[in-house]
Amino acid sequence: MRKFLLIAAVTFAVSGCGILYKQPIYQGNLIEKSNADQLAVGQSKQQVVALLGTPSIADPFHAQRWDYTAVERTNRRGTTEIKNLTVFFEGDTVTKWEGEYFPENDVQLSKDVRKFGPNLAKEKKKGSRR
Repeated sequence: MRKFLLIAAVTFAVSGCGILYKQPIYQGNLIEKSNADQLAVGQSKQQVVALLGTPSIADPFHAQRWDYTAVERTNRRGTTEIKNLTVFFEGDTVTKWEGEYFPENDVQLSKDVRKFGPNLAKEKKKGSRR
């Protein structure tokens, strides 16, 4: 009985430390591959905002350059992977873009978000109370 209680106490203590599982954390702009594929030279800044959203970094010294940064932190050690997509403008039109993003993770992340759903209480049936 003492061994069982000791094992139970250790299990509860360790489970709260994150040793067993650490949820991946995504921060920044998660860009969909279909939207990034639609980027084209000559598009306006409004079209880029419609495709990719507002840039992560608003740099007043480089107004002709928009940076979209995404960070993925995984595993127990907190390993981080940073990806940048930079769009360059001349005036109001796109001249080029370079960098990378997490296109393979976006699909899985969107599926995971739908799976967990909102944390709201479920509605009770209306006919159950009398």
